[in-house]
Amino acid sequence: QVQLVESGGGLVQPGGSLRLSCVGSRMMFRIYAMGWYRQAPGKQRELVARIASAGSTNYADSVKGRFTISRDNAKNTVYLQMNSLKPDDTAVYYCNTHVGLEDYWGQGTQVTVSS
Repeated sequence: QVQLVESGGGLVQPGGSLRLSCVGSRMMFRIYAMGWYRQAPGKQRELVARIASAGSTNYADSVKGRFTISRDNAKNTVYLQMNSLKPDDTAVYYCNTHVGLEDYWGQGTQVTVSS
């Protein structure tokens, strides 16, 4: 069974930065697209950023120019560098991949942007 484990969340002031990491195991990491989603209280889970196996990326409009997704296939890890954070970025952030017919999710990591 595919496992995804996120880390790197925390409390940060507006304008600050955080880097999230997600390690994938029990999967051929390098051949799969990886994504970061987030869910704020009372809101639906939404796509933040996605990176294809070949490295192409796409972002939600709300994070373009502030967030960067990247991957290190040698470490089975996908990253989300988040800069210029805003209170609206507060949410639980989830790592995601789709393998075969199944969607897999990590346990989530809390990001709180507050002064």
